[in-house]
Amino acid sequence: MKDKNCGYCMKNELLDPFGIFICELPASVLVLFKEQSHLGRCIVAAKEHKSEIVDMTVEETSDFYADVRRVAAAVHKAFQPDKINYGSYGDTSGHCHVHIVPKYKDGFEWGGTFAMNPAEKYLSAAEYKDIIAKLKAAL
Repeated sequence: MKDKNCGYCMKNELLDPFGIFICELPASVLVLFKEQSHLGRCIVAAKEHKSEIVDMTVEETSDFYADVRRVAAAVHKAFQPDKINYGSYGDTSGHCHVHIVPKYKDGFEWGGTFAMNPAEKYLSAAEYKDIIAKLKAAL
């Protein structure tokens, strides 16, 4: 099921304010978070428009979290963060997704909870393209 009002479902201009579609994975879509205070921050969103983990079957949940793990491994390989924080929100989007937030000891917000959108660092098209290429190569 897709929701025509959801950026994760439609991968169109609804996604543009905060993310860039990277690729489809077996149970999800991968989106680069435009705000890059945390180099490599991205979002893994379920392929189907489901609001909660409990709305998924056990198999769907397992497949979704396998994708989350795969993306986390790719972020570690591509950017070597000291830690990854994981955030699962959705009060406004209603689409089950997980933020993959790389944290660096000498970097932004180390030692604290990451901000949803600190609006600190946006990149050029070429810089986004480079991050996406690194993530794809690591997948």
